[in-house]
Amino acid sequence: MRVTASQNRACDLVRRYLAAMERRDLDEARRYLGAGARFVFPGGRRFSSVDEIVANSTGRYSRIEKTIHDVDATGNDEQALVIISGVLNGVFEDGEAFEAIRFIDRFLLRRGKIVDQRVWNDTAEHLLTKLTKTDGAES
Repeated sequence: MRVTASQNRACDLVRRYLAAMERRDLDEARRYLGAGARFVFPGGRRFSSVDEIVANSTGRYSRIEKTIHDVDATGNDEQALVIISGVLNGVFEDGEAFEAIRFIDRFLLRRGKIVDQRVWNDTAEHLLTKLTKTDGAES
């Protein structure tokens, strides 16, 4: 499938946004957002700023990063949809390292700015598996 220049620009913008968020460079991350941007994370948690996203991750992770495997886009400079998928790697706040937790992020861009991000991942499944193994070991 042929990817257009506008789709490439949308994908590049999303990658730059994710890299800024990973570095916790919130000023840079804000530059990629449109007015009134919305964010929905696993469990239906809704945020209206990158500051809220970072505050929410405090107490969950001491470090988290995304390894991107696939990037797909459709649309044009007026409106584009970008889907990023890959795995999460990092360290939970309790010191436990994790890797290869699947994720998908869906971004809606309007006129070159992110206006909506939806996030899905298997973190809860990972924690449930850990809990089940721990419960089984104590029985």
